[in-house]
Amino acid sequence: MKEGADEENREVSSEEELHTVPKIPEAVDDFLRNFLRKAGLSRTLNLFEAEWYGSAQTLRTDTLRTACTGVFMPDALTHGQLLRSELETVRAETYLLRRDVLVAGESLVRTQKERDFHRLQYRRVAEEKNRLIKDFKQLRKHLESYEPALRQLEDKYQAALRHKTLISLEKDRVQNTTDARLNEEKAHTKRESRIKRSDSANKSPANSTTTTSHPKDTQFPVCSRLLDRLLAQGTFEKRKSHSSFSLSYSFRAHKLPISCIDLHPRNLVLATTSDDRSWRLWELLPNGEKVGQMVLTGEGHSDWLSGCSFHPDGAKLATTSGDSTVRLWDFSRGCCVLSLSGHGQPTWGCSFHSCGHFLASCSADRTAKLWDLNSQRCRLTLRRHAASVNSVCFLPYSNLLLTCSADKTLATWDARLGVCTADFHGHQHPCNHAAFSPASDVVASCDTRGVVNLWDTRKPALATATVDAGPMAANQVAFSPSGKTLAVASSDGLVRVVEVDSGVASSLSGHGDGVQSVTFDHEGETVMSAGSDGVVIVWAGRENLK
Repeated sequence: MKEGADEENREVSSEEELHTVPKIPEAVDDFLRNFLRKAGLSRTLNLFEAEWYGSAQTLRTDTLRTACTGVFMPDALTHGQLLRSELETVRAETYLLRRDVLVAGESLVRTQKERDFHRLQYRRVAEEKNRLIKDFKQLRKHLESYEPALRQLEDKYQAALRHKTLISLEKDRVQNTTDARLNEEKAHTKRESRIKRSDSANKSPANSTTTTSHPKDTQFPVCSRLLDRLLAQGTFEKRKSHSSFSLSYSFRAHKLPISCIDLHPRNLVLATTSDDRSWRLWELLPNGEKVGQMVLTGEGHSDWLSGCSFHPDGAKLATTSGDSTVRLWDFSRGCCVLSLSGHGQPTWGCSFHSCGHFLASCSADRTAKLWDLNSQRCRLTLRRHAASVNSVCFLPYSNLLLTCSADKTLATWDARLGVCTADFHGHQHPCNHAAFSPASDVVASCDTRGVVNLWDTRKPALATATVDAGPMAANQVAFSPSGKTLAVASSDGLVRVVEVDSGVASSLSGHGDGVQSVTFDHEGETVMSAGSDGVVIVWAGRENLK
């Protein structure tokens, strides 16, 4: 401890020596001066002082060294020399500080100018923002003032369209009645003329046929939706709904993304459409080989294909495309037999009526059209949606048509009259697809946020159930034949299987990219999906795998 204290004292004393002026003994020169003054040696004293201060002038810059060699100098000279050296050091530091201060002053002035410039820019942007907000509020008020008039015009348009359709139906009925009467009169006249000719010529009457003229347009059939529902419930009431599926097999159908798939009405044949402007038919082999076999392909569209639908007899296929056309393909001929043009923008999907004589299509031009395949013309153009109509679907064995749009709404239509029968409001994001349940009054729809809503067609005001399959978009929904299971194709690469009654969802993972389309087989025991990776995956129920 003592050694440590001694070392600290030495360090403190050394620091004091560095910061203090060395003390020079002054008793020698005083002693000499006093001695010479007392002895009366005034001339010697004067010479001594002259020589003493002369030597001090010559050795001013070497005070410390002379102090060490034994030459003593006065304290005033030594302190003056040290103070002058410190003064020079302070002056040098002052010069440097002055230069730094000038540089900092210039930087401060430049920063103040930039601040003033940005402040002016901020004020200008704030004024522009306030002006735009004011204009936006005025435009909103202006738009709100037009909404009642637009609603009234829409109601008038719907009433006029309904009245026009009724007049057209009445005209067709009168025309058919008139044609039948004229045909009957012509036949009666011909029979009378034949009888007269036979009596005059005494010959046997000649054989003749009665000609019957048919209207160009096909009449809508009388559909029994209740009978179809009872048949569907009777067919699947003994089957168990598969709550779990697993990957059975997969195959690459196209090199580019697949946009839609559809299953043949009776056979295990799958149709696929792709961005490569072609459609293909694949035979799905449930036993034996685990790979799909391509049986037919077709090309003819000038842009990507967006949807497809089998004809009820299974001999034809309808496709939609980005070239704004709808094409009908005949498998027996292996070519396109009909091209329907009328949409102004790309067509997104199509659906056949159960009778097979009518085809509905939807487009980005905000309309859906009903085509008569016999007369090969558009019978109706459905206008109600405010944005692109993304899907269209006929209710099986019914004249009811379902559409969904990017305006976040769904609508049902009477295809005979072209009148909207119900609107469905509830989605907060654009709707991508909607489908009817084949065995109940349930409708399913999905949107770009992944929300799936279930609706009751008898109570369209509010969704009966909601399933969140987000946050990625849900691209398509499909019911099983029993209507108890719903498959959802999602952009996150998953296929979600939802139990309709409980709302419980499970996920199927296997695609490398977003899933665009999904469908069930005829028995509801297999799920087929396709997506942007160009691969078709077949998911089988675990009971089938066993």
